[in-house]
Amino acid sequence: MLKSSTSSRGLFIVLEGLDGSGKTSIALALVDKLNSLGFKALYTYEPYDSPVVRIVKNEYSDIRDAYIDALTYALDRLIHWRKIIEPALREKSIVVSDRYFYSSVAYQTASGAPYEWVLEVNKHAPRPDLAIYLDVEPERGLERKRGLTSRFPEYERLDFLVKVREVYLRMVREGLLTLVDSNRGLSEVFDDVWNTVRRLLP
Repeated sequence: MLKSSTSSRGLFIVLEGLDGSGKTSIALALVDKLNSLGFKALYTYEPYDSPVVRIVKNEYSDIRDAYIDALTYALDRLIHWRKIIEPALREKSIVVSDRYFYSSVAYQTASGAPYEWVLEVNKHAPRPDLAIYLDVEPERGLERKRGLTSRFPEYERLDFLVKVREVYLRMVREGLLTLVDSNRGLSEVFDDVWNTVRRLLP
């Protein structure tokens, strides 16, 4: 999703995708590039890991489901916005977030919650100026992550990731996300992302 920036605040950019899509590497490289050009850029990520997330994961693991997770991450997201993103935007920084509410829509929908309901739960989340989906084949993403520790190993199953990708592609079709092919080398992917981002820059 692409929105016009305003002169009253900074820019909010989101990178989305399956693990192994390169989104963290691209996000960090984007922040480095922006800072090197004289912009004030900040990297952040979701889940923000507020105490809310830790409590639900540790104390209620026996009853966790797609609905509880969606509500938990929606609250975590609002805390993230209030504590990190909104203050940085007021200082006219460019905030680059590694995941945002689109991840909840993709992962919790694939886990069994209704697509429209997860969107409704996240209607409080302000829309970014640009949201890019780095599309990678699930098999390729898993291969890239082989041997690395995952924060959410319960999601690293091929059949599940196929469903997650389908939801992401639905959001692309509905105009919520801008697709960049991430099956290629990192430098090629970054070039495409940069060419999209720089159109927003003053």
